[in-house]
Amino acid sequence: MPHNQRYIEIMDTTLRDGEQTSGVSFSASEKLTIAQSLLTEVKVDRIEIASARVSEGEFDAVKKITKWAKANGLLNRVEVLTFVDGDVSVDWMIKAGAKVANLLTKGSLNHLTHQLKKKPEQHFAEIAEVIRLAKKKGIETNVYLEDWSNGMRHSKAYVYQYLDFIVTQPVKRLMLPDTLGILTPAEVYDFIAEIVQRYPNTHFDFHGHNDYDLGTANVMEALRAGAHGLHLTVNGMGERAGNAPLASAIAVMHDFMPNIKSSVAEKSLYGVSKLVETFSGIRIPANKPVVGENVFTQTAGIHADGDKKNKLYFSDLMPERFGRQRKYALGKTSGKANIENNLAQLGIQLSDADLKKVTQRIIELGDKKEVVTQADLPYIISDILDSNTIQDKVRVENYVLTHSKNLRPSVTLCLSINGEIVEEHAQGDGQYDAFMNALKKIYKQNKTELPLLTDYAVRIPPGGKSDALCETIITWAHNNKEFKTRGLDSDQTVSAIKATQKMLNIIVSGE
Repeated sequence: MPHNQRYIEIMDTTLRDGEQTSGVSFSASEKLTIAQSLLTEVKVDRIEIASARVSEGEFDAVKKITKWAKANGLLNRVEVLTFVDGDVSVDWMIKAGAKVANLLTKGSLNHLTHQLKKKPEQHFAEIAEVIRLAKKKGIETNVYLEDWSNGMRHSKAYVYQYLDFIVTQPVKRLMLPDTLGILTPAEVYDFIAEIVQRYPNTHFDFHGHNDYDLGTANVMEALRAGAHGLHLTVNGMGERAGNAPLASAIAVMHDFMPNIKSSVAEKSLYGVSKLVETFSGIRIPANKPVVGENVFTQTAGIHADGDKKNKLYFSDLMPERFGRQRKYALGKTSGKANIENNLAQLGIQLSDADLKKVTQRIIELGDKKEVVTQADLPYIISDILDSNTIQDKVRVENYVLTHSKNLRPSVTLCLSINGEIVEEHAQGDGQYDAFMNALKKIYKQNKTELPLLTDYAVRIPPGGKSDALCETIITWAHNNKEFKTRGLDSDQTVSAIKATQKMLNIIVSGE
C-alpha cells in the first residue's frame, strides 16, 4: 500500500443491527449464508452477527457461524454484541464458540443517569470487571459508547471522563455510534477529529445511522476526521431509517477518497444485496444507489444518444465495477438511441425505416403506461415486421367483451371492411371464441368463409410479470395453405384479436 494511503476496517453489522429492521428475522441457515458471503466474497474485515442472550435461535445461528468460521480460520473476524452483566454474556459467548465481544456501554450521561441510574465511577467499575472476565476466558473485547453522539453534544465532559478510563483497559477498538442518526456531517468531523487527536494510539470505529439520510455523508466525514473503521449494513438495513449502507459507502470511499483503502470487493456488492433482499423480504428501492434496479438505467433518449457519442453521460460509477450492466429503458421518453443500444445488446440490426416504426410503437406502449423491457423487443419487432406486409383494409373498430360468473362470455363487435361498418353480437365458450363467433356471423352475411384456426400459441418474455407484453401466434388453414399471424398486447385476448385482424387483411388481399 502506498505511504499516503490509509487502510480502513469495514465491519458489516447486517446480521445484528440490520436485523433490527422492522419485520426482519433471519433463520440460522440464512445468517450463515450471508456471513459466508460477506467474509469470503465481499471480503469485509469483520462481521457482527448477533446479540448475546437474545434467544435460542440467535444462539443456534452463532454456533453455526462460529463453527464454519473456525474451520476456515476466520473466527477472530466474527463478533457478538454483549452487555455489562458480569460473566453472563461472556459465558454465553463461550458456549456459542465466539471469540470477539462488542461490549455495549453508555456513551452519554443522559443514558447513564436515566436508564442505568448509576454514577460514572460505578459504571466504569462494572465495565472493567466484564473486560477482565472476558480476557481471562480468552475473549477479545471492543467497546460501544451507546448514544455517543448525544454525549458529545450535551455531556462532553462525561464522554472524555469515560474515554480517559476506557483507554487504560485491554480493549482493541472503541466504537462511536450515532445511535439515533442525529449528527450533521460537520459535527461528525469535529467530534471524531477532536477525539482522534486526543487519543492518537486508539482505534476508533464510526457507526452511523440514516435517520436524516446523512449516513453516507457522515461516513465520509468520519473518515476525513481520522476514523479507523466503519460499521455498515447491506442495503442500509437497520432500525428506523436504517444504517449507513455498505455499497454506497464503499463507492464514495473508493471514488472520492484516494488516500483511503479497503478490502471490499465491489463486484460482490450487488450479489450480497440481492441475497439479503431475498432473505429479509425487504425490497430494494429501484432508485437506491449502486444496488437499485434503475441506477444504471438511462431513460431519456438524449442520454442514450450521449452515451454513444464519447460516453457523455458516463461517470466513474460504472455498473461493471459492481458486477452489473448499463441498461437503456424503453418507454415514452425513449429515443432512437435507446432502442439502438438495446438492439445492439441483443445482436439485432434494423433498417432506419423499421427502427423508426419500432421506436414509435414503444412510445405508444409507454403512453399506455406499460413497462417495456429489452426482452419484449424481439416480440415488438416481430409484430412490426409482420404488419409491414399487410394492407389494412379490414379494421376492428370497436368491441365490448363480457365475462361474468355463471354466464356465457359474449362480445359485441364493430368491424370496418373496405370502409363499410358492420356490427354483430355473439356468445362463446370464452371471450376469444365469442369474438370469433361474431366474426363468423359477419362473414357469413358476406358469404365469405373464414380460415380454420389450427393452432393458437401464447408467449411472454422470459421472466415476464402479470403486466408483461403477450405475443399470440395463430396458425390458420385457408385454400389448402397454412399461414401464421401474430398479435402483441399486454392483454392476451386483445393480442389474439390483433392477430385475427391481420388474418382478415391477408385473406381480403388474396395472399
